Amino acid sequence: MTNKLKLMCVLAHPDDESLGNGGILAKYAAEGVETYLVTATRGERGWFGDESENPGLEALGKIREEELLAAAQVLGIRRVDFLDYIDGDLDQANPAEVIAKIAGHVRRVKPDVVITFGPDGAYGHPDHIAICQFTTAAIVEAANPSSLYHRELAPHPVSKLYYMAPTQQLGVAYQAVFGDVVMHVDGVERRGMGWPEWAITTRINTKDYRQTVWKAILRHQSQLVAYRQLEHASQEYQKELWDTQTYYRAFSLVNGGRRLEDDLFEGLR
Repeated sequence: MTNKLKLMCVLAHPDDESLGNGGILAKYAAEGVETYLVTATRGERGWFGDESENPGLEALGKIREEELLAAAQVLGIRRVDFLDYIDGDLDQANPAEVIAKIAGHVRRVKPDVVITFGPDGAYGHPDHIAICQFTTAAIVEAANPSSLYHRELAPHPVSKLYYMAPTQQLGVAYQAVFGDVVMHVDGVERRGMGWPEWAITTRINTKDYRQTVWKAILRHQSQLVAYRQLEHASQEYQKELWDTQTYYRAFSLVNGGRRLEDDLFEGLR
């Protein structure tokens, strides 16, 4: 009997799993792959309603945690863990502490494939950029037999690391739905640029899981003031939003080359 394949997503906020990776999580869970999620924060600053009705960081964090757990159940995620940082503060966290926490989850679960945000942070979000950097470092530490972190757990070398790589066309679709997605960080305007097609290494067909992903998104009820707008996207944009998910293969111990992959587990099956 062969060991089951394992996929782990290490992300920043509740809803990153559904909006950003719902298709692949649903697809691989349905195929019998064990799927795991590590989320850095509870989205405590993600309030879209009247500010006078904002329940505050702790209360909103509890609401969004429950929403995430409900969405994870829809997507078939086997286990969800939180790193316990505050939304918006992740890039100010102690790097050694965050890396140690993620490395511990990697050693415990022993995933074959890990997915996280790319170095662009999708649209420059500091939390997204931070989780990319911390996760990449944690994978190195998890494989290091001399690491001082979690010495009670055996080292584990992840076979493949992927960065989320939203295409330029996906950016156009999001802009059509939500308008200009922009952040101002340290006085600098940041917005999503999208990855050019030639930089995409992996394109996964997730068309069959559209409805599952939408059900997971609907579990994030505190966010639906914004996300309900997705229902009004054109058919062309709906296809762009839900029918494929794209990634950049940051490293692989089992395959390579410039041929476009259609399976995150290529080289492992």
